[in-house]
Order: sequence, then structure tokens, then C-alpha cells
Amino acid sequence: MKDWRKSLEESCRSVGELKKVLPFTPEEEAALEKIAERYPVCVTPYYLSLIDPADKNDPIRKMSIPDMMEFSEGGTEDTSGEFQNTVLQGVQHKYQQTILILSTNQCAMYCRHCFRKRMVGMSSDEIASGIPQMVEYIKAHPQVNNVLISGGDAFLNSNQVLRQYLEHFTPLEQLDFIRFGTRTPVVMPERVTDDPELIEMLREYGRKKQIVVVTHFNHPRELTPQSREAVRLMREAGCVVRNQTVLLRGINDKPEILGELMNGLMRVGAVPYYIFQCRPAAGVKNQFQVPLREGCRIVDEAKRMMNGQSKSVRYAMSHVTGKIEILGSLDGEKMLFKYHQAKYEKDNARMFAIPVADGQNWLDTQEIPQ
Repeated sequence: MKDWRKSLEESCRSVGELKKVLPFTPEEEAALEKIAERYPVCVTPYYLSLIDPADKNDPIRKMSIPDMMEFSEGGTEDTSGEFQNTVLQGVQHKYQQTILILSTNQCAMYCRHCFRKRMVGMSSDEIASGIPQMVEYIKAHPQVNNVLISGGDAFLNSNQVLRQYLEHFTPLEQLDFIRFGTRTPVVMPERVTDDPELIEMLREYGRKKQIVVVTHFNHPRELTPQSREAVRLMREAGCVVRNQTVLLRGINDKPEILGELMNGLMRVGAVPYYIFQCRPAAGVKNQFQVPLREGCRIVDEAKRMMNGQSKSVRYAMSHVTGKIEILGSLDGEKMLFKYHQAKYEKDNARMFAIPVADGQNWLDTQEIPQ
């Protein structure tokens, strides 16, 4: 049994350390060093072991190893309006029923497609502090019926910190469930599989309040025996396990890969929840985004391969105005969208159709009819 903190200590956190495992030319090494100065590197020993060193297009490599495309122009720091929805430090209230808590700026691995690249591994200015103040805010807003503890990665908090959240939130009758967002089952499964204290804590508090764990699998090769075991243990502890996938260029943008992933997730009990359109974040946009029309085709073709349960997954974008479901093409010019969750009351469940160009990857707010 390996302590997950030891895995973090042994993670590769520089291009020089990565070079011991992956071949780089001197030119590549110099270029990647510049990227790492701006967007930190962290890859766990486990996740690094999944990479084929001979394949520069390896999907696991693309999600974890820096690339010069991260310096390409375009994209924004805050793609879905997190700053404007902040009500306390590290606490966001965008949707009436949900409070989002940025509990840490640390992750077990710094994904190259992360939409919070502005803060992960770097700034702590947006990190939550003061759980009692959060409780008072929730009590003052009776429409709130769930909390999402995210980050960074929620499971990069110590068990002691996680227990504090559970102790404060579990007694709140207005909450239907408590959610944790974590990629540790995917990139460092020993955080779950080798920590019986965590599993027992989830079981203990899960008897009092439903706990939901939202994972983030993007490729079938991430469904290893270790990650499947992590999912099994959380489910046996009483957690509902669901998965959010991001549609990523060069990683899962083929129907057969996406379909295999969704069926594999359902098989292990990490129920597919969303397939998200990759956000146009700085350092991400030009490398990973798939055009909307192409994305619809990929998702629709993948659904033909999915079993009945995984087929319930929604293709959506997390827009500044809300979560918008991407329904499909109406004709040669327009696409159909529907608000799945809305920031503003007027948009609840609203459908709209607008022209979308073949290479268009996102919706500007001014394009959406009011």
C-alpha cells in the first residue's frame, strides 16, 4: 500500500524530470521549459506509466505533457464568468441551487486542457477559506440544495480538511447531497484505493447525506484496473459516482473512442453525465477545441454505439450565461441549443437556433438571441 502523498512527492514537476522518461530534442526541451514557467507541470508516476514514450500523439501524453500550442494566441482566462459569480472568497453562486467551492488550487496532475490554468498550481487568491461563513451563506439562501466542492482537485485536500467540509455541510437539511469533483481516480487512484480512512469517512457521512463523486475520464485507456478499483470502492462506500468528459481534439474526437469510453464508464459504475465542449481558455483553445458542428457529428455517431444508459449523456458547453445543451444541426446554416441550466431566470429551459459556421468552436454572448 502506497501513501498518496508519497506519489505526489515523486511526481514529475519539471521538463528536466520528464526528460528522464520521455525523449525530447534540445529544441523541444528549451521550448517546453518556457511553457512550464507559465503553466506548471505535474504528472504522477502512475499516469506517466500509461504513456507510450515512442508515440508523440499518445492521448495520455497530450493530456499531461506540455506542448508549444499552449503559447498560441487566443482564448480568455475566465471562460464561464467565475469572477463575476464569486460571492465569498473561493465560493461561487452561478446557479440558484448550487454553491461551487474552490477548495484548493492543487491537483494530482496538471491537465494541459484545464480551463482554470490561470490558478491551478499557482495563485491561491481564489481559494476558499472560512467554512462557517459558507454555512451561513447557504442558510441565508434556502434555494441552495447542493454544494460542489472542487478546486483544483477536492481530493488533494487532506482527510482532515474533507472531514471539516462534511461535518459542517452534512447537518444542513436544505442540502440534498454533497458533491466532490476529483480526477484522482484517473491520475492517482491510490488516493482512493490505498486510503481506507478516506473510504470509511465517505461511508460514515454518506449514511447521513448522499455523497456524489464526479470524476473526469477522457479516454478508454484511463479505465485501468487501478482506476476501476477506485470507482468500485467509492460506490461500495455508498457514493454515487458520475463522470464528466471533455471533447478534446486528438484525444477522444473519434466516435468509436468516445462510444467505447461511455460504455466503459457505465460498465464500471461511473455514470456518464456530460460531454463538455472544450472551453476557449488561454493556453487551451487552439490545441484542444473541436468545432461545434463536428462535435455534434462525433457525439451523435458515438451515441449509436452506446448502451441505453450511457446514451443519456448530454453534450453541453459551460457558457458564461449557463450550461447550454448542444442539440444538433437544423439545416445547412443553423444549430439548435437549449439551456440545461441558466444563470438568469429568463433563460431557464429556453431553446434557440442560430447560424454556426463550420469552424466555429464557441458561442459569443452577443450571438445568443435575447
